[in-house]
Amino acid sequence: MRLLYFAGIAVYRFVIYLASFFNAKAKLWQQGRQNLFGNLEKQFTGNQPTIWFHCASLGEFEQGRPLMEHIRSAYPQYRILLTFFSPSGYEIRKNYTGADVICYMPSDSPGHAKRFLEITKPVAAFFIKYEFWYFHLEALRHKNIPHFLVSGIFRKDQPFFRWYGNWFRKALQGYAGIFTQDD
Repeated sequence: MRLLYFAGIAVYRFVIYLASFFNAKAKLWQQGRQNLFGNLEKQFTGNQPTIWFHCASLGEFEQGRPLMEHIRSAYPQYRILLTFFSPSGYEIRKNYTGADVICYMPSDSPGHAKRFLEITKPVAAFFIKYEFWYFHLEALRHKNIPHFLVSGIFRKDQPFFRWYGNWFRKALQGYAGIFTQDD
């Protein structure tokens, strides 16, 4: 299943690349990840502890914003790293003053996840709503970095609850806490 997932992510990246020639949003997605690691290396030069928030898009950002602002207020010694998957969230919030570093999340692969964590060195991570990126979650678990799902929603049709869902359920086991919107 891991190989199938990895292949699916690679195909998705290739499709986005092809679409970037014709679609403005796909072009932003592609351009936003160019030299991502180089830019992060320039921004993460000290030893200031970092708390990472990841949101798929603008709606998830707004759900996680109160928590991010509370942590910013209660723990000003921590740098706030905010990542987005989608250009629609990133483009609107790329100048948000409540975070120290705002960028796209690298695509989900073992190498990208490992390098991202090596550069940013978060002490904790918060994923908002539907963000279940297997290799990023696996890398966090292997580095013993506590990570949380905030405003999660689980439905019967999600892979976790299907006959083939055991592999997907393993991704949930690494969370230090899962906070849902409903029962």
